[in-house]
Amino acid sequence: MTWMITGGAGYIGSHVVKALVDAGERVVVLDDLSTGDPARLPSGVTLERGTVLDRAVLDRVLREHAVEGVVHIAAKKQVGESVERPLWYYRENVEGLRTVLEAAAEANVRRFLFSSSAAVYGMPDVDLVTEQTPCEPMSPYGETKLAGEWLVNAVGKAHGMATACLRYFNVAGAASPELGDPGIFNLVPMVFQRLAEGKAPLIFGDDYPTPDGTCVRDYIHVADIASAHVAAARRLTDDPKAALVLNIGTGEGVSVAEMVSIIREVSGHTDLEPEVAPRRPGDPARVVASAESIGKELDWTARYDVRQMVTSAWEGWQLRHPA
Repeated sequence: MTWMITGGAGYIGSHVVKALVDAGERVVVLDDLSTGDPARLPSGVTLERGTVLDRAVLDRVLREHAVEGVVHIAAKKQVGESVERPLWYYRENVEGLRTVLEAAAEANVRRFLFSSSAAVYGMPDVDLVTEQTPCEPMSPYGETKLAGEWLVNAVGKAHGMATACLRYFNVAGAASPELGDPGIFNLVPMVFQRLAEGKAPLIFGDDYPTPDGTCVRDYIHVADIASAHVAAARRLTDDPKAALVLNIGTGEGVSVAEMVSIIREVSGHTDLEPEVAPRRPGDPARVVASAESIGKELDWTARYDVRQMVTSAWEGWQLRHPA
């Protein structure tokens, strides 16, 4: 069967493409290349350039490639930007998803895998976030992901699609240097950039109710994200009635101070001591996934630890910034 992967030329998308191809699946990528790069795709994978808002392009790609499953990753994903431009985020993320689902339903696609986010939870006051933890998103970005889950679930029931919504926690690392994260929006590349400029890394707040006073997060290697997609795709193929909502995390928390320390060691910049800046509004003290459900449902578990994530990310950073 053939899977269409929207946003497949991006950071996470290209890892999912590689993992599915390595697993023997046929893949076609739809990407508008606003942030994606064709060079990230494996040899032999067809790239169709277009936006998920273009119904005519979707209809053609689904028909010409006889697509039987969709992995929808294409989305805008910057929390701060979503606060400034909520209408744009709802159009790109919700209307884009609605258009893809409508085209898929009319093309008789029977498998749909949606890229969601831990942002749907907001600021959960629990040690481990389970899929039953109440969803109270704190940004338009998180709202669009939660609305997307509702839409996927409803369309799946109405049109007989097997569906899965995968809630990513804090993604980092790279399966190979050329697939590293090109953005400067997450903690690891942000610290890399500060160190490369000879500046001290910043830690936003050290007075949280955590062991060292800094925020605790669940960091997950992007290669583990990709392998979870392969496991989910196989489940949707085997179980036509599947309707899954699953966390993708390790179940282990790492504080920001601990992560910055590992980054400094791996990059060789131990001379630059971190500086503490004021808290950022809306940062919860602790957000760590329970990975119990995904283990039971997909027989999946994360393979990589935090040092492996940072080391692989640093190799990718060096490739893109040789100076």
